[in-house]
Amino acid sequence: MEAGARVQLLHLDVYVDEKTPCGGVLQLLGRLRPQWKPKDIKMKMFTEGITNQLVGCYVGSLQESEIVLVRVYGKMTELYVDRDREVEMFKILHAHDCGPQIYCSFQNGICYEFVRGTTLEDSLLTQPSIYRLIAKEMGKIHSIKLESDNPADNILWKKMAQFLKLVQNAHGNTTEPQSSKMLHKVYSIKTLSDEMEKLERHLSQINSPTVLCHNDLLTKNIIYNHKEGKVRFIDYEYADYNYQAFDIGNHFNEFAGVNDIDYSLYPSPELQKDWLRAYLKSYKHSVKLEAIVTEQEVQDLYVQVCKFSLASNFFWGLWAILQARYSSIDFDFERYAMARFKYYFEKRDEYFGLSVS
Repeated sequence: MEAGARVQLLHLDVYVDEKTPCGGVLQLLGRLRPQWKPKDIKMKMFTEGITNQLVGCYVGSLQESEIVLVRVYGKMTELYVDRDREVEMFKILHAHDCGPQIYCSFQNGICYEFVRGTTLEDSLLTQPSIYRLIAKEMGKIHSIKLESDNPADNILWKKMAQFLKLVQNAHGNTTEPQSSKMLHKVYSIKTLSDEMEKLERHLSQINSPTVLCHNDLLTKNIIYNHKEGKVRFIDYEYADYNYQAFDIGNHFNEFAGVNDIDYSLYPSPELQKDWLRAYLKSYKHSVKLEAIVTEQEVQDLYVQVCKFSLASNFFWGLWAILQARYSSIDFDFERYAMARFKYYFEKRDEYFGLSVS
């Protein structure tokens, strides 16, 4: 691991109220940017996230000034997000020029550097000049080797088992909203448990490498800098070691959108394979291999990605059930969970039937 990743992060004993964040944010900035006069500080609320609250803080012009981002963790997210691991991921990705600098943690959040650019629009995902940049950046991140960690320690099944257990616990809570109980009637705990075992058995036979993954690459976590012709990935709550094909399949699922999921927007096999060629070229270059990509390599990875896209839908389906139970954010998590599981079951047999050479 890079030496910088082991440096102790500044922690400030400040609590930021998600409903009235201004006071807490000013306390944080008093320590982080003491030269900023409170009367001159401006705040911009970002609303793209569906897990946390994000406040951009600056003095002067939004376009030209330094911006400090203050992220307030969503309600009960500590149940299923490892915040210490998230901080480590921030440090590691920044050390490898793949992420912003983290400034501090506080009681219920973190402060970090603003990445210049604009959050990617869903419609841009199908533009070759854009999706090849995304593929290239993912290849670079997947190539990061961390000596002090065990690359075999893949988090996918452990994390999904944790989610399922939390769903089961929420299901047993008598104060649970009626809508969540209706969801469980459609997909019972036993159905989900049996299906997860079946999925793990099938995917464990697939030889997808374990790499450092972002694991949550929806468009709002991709920043596009038009001037520099680059993309950067942000938000590392779920970043960790995982299957290479999961990270890619998860990103392809995000073509369907978040607010109004439409799986007719899922990328065509032709687009996927072009994306995968750009990815493999970047990955090979980053690990110092000859960047020649064969059609067989593209086809093999395509099949693996199809199969692991199932795990992505299952993963976020469980996550959305938990969010429906605990989150205070105004978002229809019930509908989101149903859409994820519906597509999983629609595609399961087709993807299980694909053969890997």
